[in-house]
Amino acid sequence: MLEGIPQTKKTILSAVKPSGMLTIGNYLGALKNFVRLKDEGKCFFCVADLHTITVDIEPAKLRKNSFDLYSLFLALGLEGEDSTVFVQSHVAEHSQLAWVLNCFCGFGEAQRMTQFKDLAKKHGAKGQNVGLFAYPILMAADILIYNTDIVPVGDDQKQHVEIARTIAQRFNSKYSPTFTMPEPVITKVGARIKSLSDPTAKMGKSNEDLSGVVMIADEKDVIMKKFARAVTDSETEVRFDQKNKPGISNLLTIYSGFSGLSIKQAEEQFKNSSYKEFKENVGELVCEKLKPIQENMDAYSSDKELLQRKMQEGAEKARVVARKTLSKVYRKVGF
Repeated sequence: MLEGIPQTKKTILSAVKPSGMLTIGNYLGALKNFVRLKDEGKCFFCVADLHTITVDIEPAKLRKNSFDLYSLFLALGLEGEDSTVFVQSHVAEHSQLAWVLNCFCGFGEAQRMTQFKDLAKKHGAKGQNVGLFAYPILMAADILIYNTDIVPVGDDQKQHVEIARTIAQRFNSKYSPTFTMPEPVITKVGARIKSLSDPTAKMGKSNEDLSGVVMIADEKDVIMKKFARAVTDSETEVRFDQKNKPGISNLLTIYSGFSGLSIKQAEEQFKNSSYKEFKENVGELVCEKLKPIQENMDAYSSDKELLQRKMQEGAEKARVVARKTLSKVYRKVGF
């Protein structure tokens, strides 16, 4: 059971932007939790492509990323009777509700969103657009349209769930109870996975140096080469010490995440190993755990007809719920 999520079945929403292929850091930090979430409540797993175009991305790349991410969701076994996998843009009700919610959010409230200020600073005036500004309101629509109880998020997204709550409360007070009040849950995940080539930097799909980034879809020989070249230190002891041994500590964290062993147990296992042996073992374990996921992904991505049918079924399943909520909202505002 995920820490903070009640035992009674609740509606849970999780979304991932298809801005690039996901890394093992994404897998250990979020996707493993998705698999557990499937058994914790009524789940909606969303490929958030509408959110992705708030920054510049090539259409062909976005389309491929969306197919790949959907294939990954299916490969992880997220589809089920009580769980719905869908692409955000395939459910038009998200955008329709977002427009109504725009009218229940103050300009100042949206302007205060930390992520908007950070991204605006990062991309400069040229990269700023209304979509980036309204991102939290679309996210509020994603959440509220399914009467979501629980939204597992990282610290950087908690503020977005809070503004969804503010908007829901405002709408419910003006009309009548319509939206469920969502609760953000900061899921307990393992330590942040760092780049193999720079263990002081986060391993991310947008890293400029991909030599230290292990993608979920990477082939075995590629993965093994990346681990073989992983930056370590001038010592010889496999020991967890983030300050003095960030490279070895990062590898221990990865091994712990994929093996289920504690850091202490992993240290004990490799106390007499050379760095070369240790890195080979970590790489082999990662390859072993990713292999069934990769095989399932390949099966789905190689059958475009099957994948498109799955997307259509997922969107229709999501739309049944979304349509009911939007119908209530439209009626209450006078449409």
